[in-house]
Amino acid sequence: MRVDVTKPVVTIGICVRNCAGTLRDAIESVMSQDYPHELIEVIFVDDGSEDDTLSIIEEYRGKMDMKVNIFHHRWKGLGYSRNVVVWNASGKYIIWVDGDMILPKSHVRKQVEFMEKNVNVGIAKAKHGFFPRNKLVAVLENLPYMVLDYESNKVKLGMLGTGGSIYRVEAIREVGGFDESIKGAGEDLDAARRILMKGWQFGRSNAMFFERRRETWKALWTEYFWWGYSMRQVLKENKGLVILYKMTPLFGFLAGILYSLKAYKLTRWKSAFLLPLQFIFKLTAWWVGYIKSRAKFGELK
Repeated sequence: MRVDVTKPVVTIGICVRNCAGTLRDAIESVMSQDYPHELIEVIFVDDGSEDDTLSIIEEYRGKMDMKVNIFHHRWKGLGYSRNVVVWNASGKYIIWVDGDMILPKSHVRKQVEFMEKNVNVGIAKAKHGFFPRNKLVAVLENLPYMVLDYESNKVKLGMLGTGGSIYRVEAIREVGGFDESIKGAGEDLDAARRILMKGWQFGRSNAMFFERRRETWKALWTEYFWWGYSMRQVLKENKGLVILYKMTPLFGFLAGILYSLKAYKLTRWKSAFLLPLQFIFKLTAWWVGYIKSRAKFGELK
């Protein structure tokens, strides 16, 4: 087999916990990539799953015509799990894939092409696609991202995340990887800020990815509660990273009105006008989590 030496090796980092219900689709979308498979390395990190996640990963190991490494440990959090990928990656780039994501077959190729042409970019984000099987709650959650992608090719620090992003390995290693003290959400914002401070740029590629959003109000509440709870640690290390008044339900309601108008113009879906209520709901959950975290650590007077 002849290896195309003009193209770089790429690491796919899949850090998961209790993703048995969606993981097969994510893995199969990686297997369908039109980038040379001999140049793709997949690193799975199972962060103490209590369902069949690990057995599904093992099941697919033998089906993948790519280099596969599997790591498993008791729950240590996202910062630690992502560093397992960072320090074991043999690729020039890391493309992060969450257990609830699906990649079009051109995703890896387009992400790599963008990074090869933009040597000063440390992180590039793909565009959010519309996952057709999403239920109402999930559709509402995805709409603001679609609006932002449609409006501009610029990407803000707060919108980068890891899912759907490609990281230049040189950049993430230069800043010492992810902060392992951040066990919940926000480890990606912290790392991106430090990469930006080192002089690297952010970019938006023309690749696309699909993400299954939370499908019930209960699941959405749990997700944003956890983000708010985790943000105490992130903000402790990164003062000013999140402007707190912009996370209030009132500000969210006003932002929801703006997004609903833009989303309706883009899609002509009447459900877009529910966005103000959805913003109030999820940001209330965020604040409950944030306040409980601060109360737990005695930071409220």
